[in-house]
Amino acid sequence: MVIIRDLILLCVLAAVPIYDASAESRGNLAQYPPNEVNLTITTLPDGSPKLDPMETVLLSGNYYRLNIACPDVRDDLTGWRIEFSEFLRNAHLRLVTVGDVEVHLQGLTFHAIECDEIGSAKVSLVPIKPGSFPLYVGNVPLAVGRPMGEAGVQAEGKFTIGTLKVE
Repeated sequence: MVIIRDLILLCVLAAVPIYDASAESRGNLAQYPPNEVNLTITTLPDGSPKLDPMETVLLSGNYYRLNIACPDVRDDLTGWRIEFSEFLRNAHLRLVTVGDVEVHLQGLTFHAIECDEIGSAKVSLVPIKPGSFPLYVGNVPLAVGRPMGEAGVQAEGKFTIGTLKVE
């Protein structure tokens, strides 16, 4: 009888989840100020984009502001299209800033950023899911005879693919 009672008690205790304080959220995941991360896209002599750095490592659950700068774009057709939609699907997006315009998204998403003049954009977010995500930088679609706004790699043009790694 004692053995059966002990077995039942052991089974009940095994089914009770153990409280792990380290797995608990520490409140507001997007607590100000965000960690600043700079990404710069320049144009190489052969007309290809150069992404610096090629790999960016972020920690899941931390608040970041990605500062994307395009310092040497000359016009609409020499600009760069930046896409990282797989990463954005696995992050909580808070704010996109272009110039002085702030777009508060609060979890919604967007498709791409195009640098068609010298400038920068800022994307504030919290990466949620760990993984390695592609960061595509390539010609704007119109520059290679494709429809404006077309998504994905413009294989006829010049491009590079960096990585956003979330740990």
